[in-house]
Amino acid sequence: MEAGGLANAYGNGITFPFLVIYLHNVRGFSLGTSGLVVASSGAVGLVAGPVAGWITDRIGGRATLAGSLVLLAAGYGSFPFVRHPWHAFLAMVVAGSGNGGFWPSQSTLLAGLTPPARRHAAYALQRVSRNLGIGLGGLTGGLIATTSSPGSFTVLFAVDAVTFLVFVGVLAFVPEPELPPHPDGARPARYADVLRHSVFLGVVALNVAFVSAGYAVFELLPVFAKNEASVSEREIGLIFFVNTLVIVLAQLPIAKALEGRRRMRALALMTVLWAGAWLLVLAGGTWLEATAAVVVFAVAAMTFGLGECFQGPTQGALVADLAPPHLRGRYMALSTISWEIGFIIGPAAGGFILGAEPLALWPLAAGACAVAGAGALALERRIPPGLRLTPQ
Repeated sequence: MEAGGLANAYGNGITFPFLVIYLHNVRGFSLGTSGLVVASSGAVGLVAGPVAGWITDRIGGRATLAGSLVLLAAGYGSFPFVRHPWHAFLAMVVAGSGNGGFWPSQSTLLAGLTPPARRHAAYALQRVSRNLGIGLGGLTGGLIATTSSPGSFTVLFAVDAVTFLVFVGVLAFVPEPELPPHPDGARPARYADVLRHSVFLGVVALNVAFVSAGYAVFELLPVFAKNEASVSEREIGLIFFVNTLVIVLAQLPIAKALEGRRRMRALALMTVLWAGAWLLVLAGGTWLEATAAVVVFAVAAMTFGLGECFQGPTQGALVADLAPPHLRGRYMALSTISWEIGFIIGPAAGGFILGAEPLALWPLAAGACAVAGAGALALERRIPPGLRLTPQ
């Protein structure tokens, strides 16, 4: 499963750092429109995610994941044919439908394959394989993509589509865990039961803030670096690669170090590191250009990656532990929705801020990270005592 995810992430890494650049610099769409195209994936996921959670609870994670990967291949494989904004929105609707089902099904499958005491390590390993693929893909994409040759972006999207299908093939070698039995005397599984779980909803709300001010903003760094600091596509690929290198080297040791420690403090520390990363980007964009800016942006990417390592073994495992087994697909779907909402808010707001005042984005994102970290500490006292620590 991790091998398939690695191949898939490699394809994602080839395209994701350059998607906004492709839409803005190659196809001539405004930054605001380009941000809305990226955000539309999350909007579609708001609808597709709950449906995928229901399907996952009924037929299992493996089959649902395979269908999601086929939709993703079709969506991203269509981007070379984009000529007008509505083309891009249509392609992203297809891709967003697949993305909405990807994470609930994959997370449910992973939780079902893993003993509860080792889930944090399994999710940490998933973060390593995913980021290794994205980093290697970003480095490759930087060597291929150039705005002076639109055909180079066709190569990026074609490779991305193929890697989704590679993951489908690999799933044939992954067993499907037995579906958990419905508890005797319990009501039929419903989303209403999930929505009554206030602690879980608090975790979901926090993740919206994490994604909006963190991951979604990180996706806007390439276009900022290129247009405001004269950074080349090859150097953008290098910046994403050093982010990945930090995650690959630090994720498993940090996961081990977090065992027996408080989960919400780990998430709060993540936001501190992210706020520091955005202030470094602000400094680099204000005073530096070209090679000097690349160095500062690379340090910021490394700092951001170190923060990611604190979420890897924490967020997914906590959601899996909070969820009753027969509702795990639905819990994972709503958890995925928090990512989708974050990727609606972050690119949409960030794209317009970049268009109006590029330097304003980074201190605003840093402040939002600080507020989210305080929220994580406040939520801790409501988490059941047995789930407050990462298992040892």
